[in-house]
Amino acid sequence: MIAHIQGKLVEKTPTEVVIDCNGVGYHINISLHTFSLLPDSDHLKLFTFLQVKEDAHTLFGFVEKAERELFKLLLSVSGVGASTARTMLSSITPQQIIQAIASGDVATVQSIKGIGAKTAQRIILDLKEKALKIYNLDETSFSQSNTNRDEALSALEVLGFARKPAEKVVDKIVKEDGNASVETIIKLALKNL
Repeated sequence: MIAHIQGKLVEKTPTEVVIDCNGVGYHINISLHTFSLLPDSDHLKLFTFLQVKEDAHTLFGFVEKAERELFKLLLSVSGVGASTARTMLSSITPQQIIQAIASGDVATVQSIKGIGAKTAQRIILDLKEKALKIYNLDETSFSQSNTNRDEALSALEVLGFARKPAEKVVDKIVKEDGNASVETIIKLALKNL
């Protein structure tokens, strides 16, 4: 119903924002991922999703359209409500959620607060096909590059590099060349760290 809201940022917390749009203040729930992407300027545009329930109309906002689409996909899973979906998007990046679903990584999905083994399995079971199709992923190459990525990350950690910066560099390398060997990933990462 409401596709996006554009206006002046009036209030901002890690979980919600208020945007003044022509004199009307819209209270919008956001994830920590969206919070981290909010621009420094006071003018803001968020892609939104309106959840209508008997007792409330709740707006959820996203800086990226892709995050909003993932949010809607997560809501389509039985047992996953808006707060659980928002917690997922606040705990790990949308890209990590998509990777976990596409590769059948139950442990990563289950590592998110409030998600048990059954819910994690249901999310993967319900969304794996959709994730592969929507994000145009190939299951076999995906799991291979994921293994190479993980091995390269482990090696970099052993070499003394912090996980977060190493992860960013390695993910960029894997994105550019999905078939890169572990050695290639490590060599390229060492040049960029």
